Amino acid sequence: MAAAVSVAATPVPSIAGPADLVEFVDWSMVECLNESANHTHANALKKAYREDDELYLESDTDEQLLLYIPFNQVVKLHSVMIKSPADEGPKTVRLFANRQNMGFSNVGDFPPNDVITLTPEHLKGKPVLLKYVKFQNVRSVTVFIEDNQSGGEVTKLQRISLIGSTVETTNMSELKKINNENQ
Repeated sequence: MAAAVSVAATPVPSIAGPADLVEFVDWSMVECLNESANHTHANALKKAYREDDELYLESDTDEQLLLYIPFNQVVKLHSVMIKSPADEGPKTVRLFANRQNMGFSNVGDFPPNDVITLTPEHLKGKPVLLKYVKFQNVRSVTVFIEDNQSGGEVTKLQRISLIGSTVETTNMSELKKINNENQ
């Protein structure tokens, strides 16, 4: 008679309540279109870098940036915090949940989950609440920075933090077979 085989799943670590989701970003898949080669997305996103006010993400050929941030598990997005210089910081930000392969040529083809208009006061790192119901089962977020405060050619971000919580899920890559033959 064949031995019964069952599968045990390891629960994915989670956080309770809104917190910075930086630990849940899948860094190998993060992309930023139109970033300066000398001032990349890591400066504004990665934990150790974004704390340094001398480091920042900067746009290259014009003021627009398109940032794709995937997570290594499902999250609920609550708010966003952006720290930037008052005149070169973003103004209009469109956020898209679970949209992959977006570019500047097709970003207008999809309705954003939320649009936020930032003021210089927001750019001091104050949380901006999102339409929470539209960011419940998020595997990735695409952030389209359409323009900046001054209307200039360069946009700078010193820090961007995505605030939310994880969704209790099972990490499918950690599934293990358990042989019941010896039980």
